[in-house]
Amino acid sequence: MIESFDSMRRLAIVGAGVLALAGCSFSSDSLWPSLTGEAPSADAPAAQSVAIQPSAGERSGSPLIGGPPPLGSTNFEVRPPATMEPTGTFVGEKVIQLRGDLVRLQDSIRGHNGTLQSLRATTAQNALNYHQTVAGIESRLQVGTTPGNPQLVDQWNSAQRQLEQVNTDISNMNALANRVSSDAALSTYLLESVRAAYGLSGAVEADHEQLSILEDDTNQTVVLIDRLLTELSDDIRRQSSYAANERNDLNTMAVAIKNGELFGTSLANRSFGGTGMAATPGGASFPAPASTGVAGRRPLVVIRFDRPGVEYEQPLYSAVRRALETRPEAIFDVIAVSPQSANQGRNALDANQAKRNAQTVFRSLQEMGLPPGRVALSAQSAPDARTNEVRIYVR
Repeated sequence: MIESFDSMRRLAIVGAGVLALAGCSFSSDSLWPSLTGEAPSADAPAAQSVAIQPSAGERSGSPLIGGPPPLGSTNFEVRPPATMEPTGTFVGEKVIQLRGDLVRLQDSIRGHNGTLQSLRATTAQNALNYHQTVAGIESRLQVGTTPGNPQLVDQWNSAQRQLEQVNTDISNMNALANRVSSDAALSTYLLESVRAAYGLSGAVEADHEQLSILEDDTNQTVVLIDRLLTELSDDIRRQSSYAANERNDLNTMAVAIKNGELFGTSLANRSFGGTGMAATPGGASFPAPASTGVAGRRPLVVIRFDRPGVEYEQPLYSAVRRALETRPEAIFDVIAVSPQSANQGRNALDANQAKRNAQTVFRSLQEMGLPPGRVALSAQSAPDARTNEVRIYVR
């Protein structure tokens, strides 16, 4: 017995919800109900069904409605630093100066946060507009239409313009990420300056008490900037993957409009099997591959960030290209490595900087064309590391 289209769609939506909760480990036999067409059980109540032939869209497995990927929702509010009282010493003046630097840094972060929230709202609306246009085209193609329907051609052109708006939003996010990265470097320098002020001579007890408070406020700002940059990078990764997939689907849809029948999603979006961000009905997606242990493995590339402006892009590109020529389905572990020391504060500072370096390398790999779903980010400290490093492994 062939189920009606509405019934199959409800089953698909329920299945997609369970799939999103179950992650990548699942059994098709246990997840999906049987649709084999076998006779119902003798104990089941009789029901009358009308056999409806599946449309071309159902045969192709293309969903009617997908959806843009979710964006982060954190509002990165900065807590102003505590007020510092003049003590009349040189160190006291230094404390007030450093607090002023922190206030200016926090003002910049407030501006970045406001820009981020505005970009998220704009990006979500533009992606929704695009998706609604595409859904309208798919609905017409599902039931069949005339080849080269001019109404669908106009809608396709509108969808292409809307997708370009999404790409513009991604570019604006990348520009914002660069500005946040600059402030991240400034926050690290400011935290080091505050800690160095403890060693200045001529201080009174009140100076060191205020330095301790200022250090806590600065460290909280460093952590906030790190969280902002991480969440912004996640937004960029998801939107870039979504836009790339949709660009391939638009090309395939152009052929479908020419023929008046929906073929399905682009094969380019499935070329890497389960290693990428695979789209599923209802807008769910598989997460990026988890990082595995690297004990006993030799890194493909080691990038040592022992000085400003390390030029690593060309060697990284050459190494990754050779690895892909040998293993086309390879997945890359990008690991932020920080040195170990007895100073816990220094360890935390190095770990934060190493993570930012790894995110920079991750964005470089994206710009080189490596799908985000084939990269796993992680962090660790290593006794053999003398400076912050990023190590790339192949698996």
